[in-house]
Amino acid sequence: MNRRYFLGMALSAAAAPVAASPFFSRRSAERPRVLSFRHLHTDEWVDVTYRIGDTYQRSALLRLNQFFRDFRTGDVTTMDPQLFDILYDLKLRLGDPDARFDVISAYRSPATNARLRKASRGVAKNSLHLHGQAIDVRFPDLSTRRLRDAAVSLGRGGVGYYRRSDFVHLDTGAVRSWGA
Repeated sequence: MNRRYFLGMALSAAAAPVAASPFFSRRSAERPRVLSFRHLHTDEWVDVTYRIGDTYQRSALLRLNQFFRDFRTGDVTTMDPQLFDILYDLKLRLGDPDARFDVISAYRSPATNARLRKASRGVAKNSLHLHGQAIDVRFPDLSTRRLRDAAVSLGRGGVGYYRRSDFVHLDTGAVRSWGA
């Protein structure tokens, strides 16, 4: 055996138990999931650890429910925590774990949704915004096209691209996409 082969085998053998160790996989799975948002209509900011491991943090979810209220009426709903998982995975996909999302819209009360439907034909009658399952966002220093592409690549939920309005719609519904 040559020395390089022997050294490579020895290093591989030494590293294998570390990579397979349940301690290391458990530690990465228990890493806190942090999200940061700025609401463009209320100018409120929030940074929150919403999940640790497989456990959603109740107090954080309550804060997020309040933050994502219908800013027109003040009505609050329970947001789908899977939406936060999509947002978290999206910021990691984009390679920016400290990224802050700018929020255009999240929960919409039935009254707000009806009013918006009268003003625009692009608002769905049974929008997932009504059920706390949708959010419209952008990143301050990233094109919405790149944000849309990254969201589509996740293969989870709906992704709408609104180039003229400069935002991306994300939801926890069926996998689909729209917008040029």
